[in-house]
Amino acid sequence: MGDESQTYTVDEALSALGFGNFQILVLAYAGMGWVAEAMEMMLLSFVGPSVQSAWGLSSQEESLISSVVFAGMLVGSYSWGIVSDKHGRRKGFLITATITAGAGFLSAFAPNFISLIILRCLVGIGLGGGPVLSSWFLEFIPASERGTWMVVFSAFWTLGTIFEASLAWFVMPSLGWRWLVALSAFPSSLLLLFYGVTPESPRYFCMKGRRNDALGVLEKISRMNRKKLPLGIFVLDHQIELHAKCMELEDTHLLSPRKSGSKTPNGMASSKEGASSLSMLFSPELVKSTLLLWVVFFGNAFSYYGLVLLTTELNNGHNKCIPGELQSNESQDISYRDIFITSFAEFPGLLLSAATVDRFGRKLSMSVMFFLCCIVLLPLVFHQPKGLTTGLLFGARICITATFTVVYIYAPEIYPTSVRTTGVGVASSVGRIGGMACPLVAVGLVHGCHQTTAIILFEIVIFLSGICVMLFPYETKGLKLSDSLTISN
Repeated sequence: MGDESQTYTVDEALSALGFGNFQILVLAYAGMGWVAEAMEMMLLSFVGPSVQSAWGLSSQEESLISSVVFAGMLVGSYSWGIVSDKHGRRKGFLITATITAGAGFLSAFAPNFISLIILRCLVGIGLGGGPVLSSWFLEFIPASERGTWMVVFSAFWTLGTIFEASLAWFVMPSLGWRWLVALSAFPSSLLLLFYGVTPESPRYFCMKGRRNDALGVLEKISRMNRKKLPLGIFVLDHQIELHAKCMELEDTHLLSPRKSGSKTPNGMASSKEGASSLSMLFSPELVKSTLLLWVVFFGNAFSYYGLVLLTTELNNGHNKCIPGELQSNESQDISYRDIFITSFAEFPGLLLSAATVDRFGRKLSMSVMFFLCCIVLLPLVFHQPKGLTTGLLFGARICITATFTVVYIYAPEIYPTSVRTTGVGVASSVGRIGGMACPLVAVGLVHGCHQTTAIILFEIVIFLSGICVMLFPYETKGLKLSDSLTISN
């Protein structure tokens, strides 16, 4: 069994076991969830203009179809983060997949605008569980390979956007938006089909003090990867690792000086536990990172989804802003080709993030891409030819995909396991506020002949996001994830 004087932690076990067959299966499942979310989000580019034409909606009502999805995600991101921190990652994404698949499919049969709005809001609540899957996958990866494999995980989002654009190109002209909505809900149902084979995170078990359960998962990883666990006894790591320097000080407790060996408070009342997780985000050691992360998530969501919607709006005849102009009945003047082309911009964005995230670090990678995005978007302050507009949006999409990819790597790394999905979930919720606002800018202002104002607003938000990245207190490149947090109270 090994020398009983030796011990090892989850991080040391994962490093010894490496990235193998077990993690590939976890990647496939989490990746399917990411594909499902990407398709539901990309769907907004097609459903809004189509429903507006079919039902004679105003531009404000069209914007609302997108905004309610983000409103639902605002609620879902916060709620599912707390649920998964308290009851497990698996339960978190089971509920979200059920809601997303059910409401998504029923949306295809919505008889009127009000019912469509309600169902799309429910889809948004389900989609809010996306950060749970990303955190779950992250918790199985060795620290040395985290950046690379999280970029690979992000590639599933890109596959989802391209698949949705392809699906719309074939389905919309002949079958209409209802078929597209129904087919887009299919990947979420696959999560339910394969849910039974998914493992719980060993870090979650450690956080709850369930040593034997955590060891059982590690032994399963050992068998599937055909590698041995380290010699010695598996122990729970309750140290708080918030700052890069603290990664080397295993006996230091930053947030609570009491009870150096205390376990996560399983006996706390459920409501108090959720409140404790949320309040811990505002502890002196985390508050700066939390607030800056909120701004960056807001900027990322606002700009990314805004660029997706701008691809439709600036290339469908509205850029010339002829008074009284209406969308045509044939395909609603949506350029499926342009949307398909700009979706491919996410691949170079992923390659860019993969090349920089572990070489130059998270902070430098994000800040440079934000500022570069500002430069690329600047010519769109004025109306440009269609080809140049598509090219500029392609370049901007590369940059913002890179920042989105890196922030989803960075965010889980700055929080310990006990509040990781809560921290990322709340930040994602703030991002959804940006998602709710962007249709008003990308659709409302462009429809109202205010393209210059719309682009300037995007420039300001993106630039401020880049500044906030530079102000993050520390770099997480190559650092181990901390497992738990000692909560006083």
